[in-house]
Amino acid sequence: MTDLRDDANQCFVCGPDNPIGLKLTFVLEGEHCVSSFTPEAHHCGYQGITHGGIIFSALDDVMANWLYLRGHRAVTGRCDLRYKTSLPTGTAVNLRSWCIKSRRNVASMAAEMRRADNDQLIAECEANFMIVDTP
Repeated sequence: MTDLRDDANQCFVCGPDNPIGLKLTFVLEGEHCVSSFTPEAHHCGYQGITHGGIIFSALDDVMANWLYLRGHRAVTGRCDLRYKTSLPTGTAVNLRSWCIKSRRNVASMAAEMRRADNDQLIAECEANFMIVDTP
């Protein structure tokens, strides 16, 4: 099996070797996986508004990294995402994920994105991840 530390170096969201990636870093804090991110002007959909796909990608990865940092490779099976408000580019956000429940090869996860300056909820989601292998 591939060493998990090198397994995602090209990931669009967290891969340090992806030249066009977001390069987010994730850490475990107790029962949560957390990260922060500031979307740039080139991450927009409409001028000055962060593209929803960037928001989804960041939320998807904070959930996947909850598992990854615990030694599991997993892929998204289903995601229910709710956007609460738009996110202006240049606005820092905090990401947080947690596990709702886990059984055999499926983990039910949740995540949220909040503005760093006022804690406003930008988006929240729940997803099922299929665990594809473990150490």
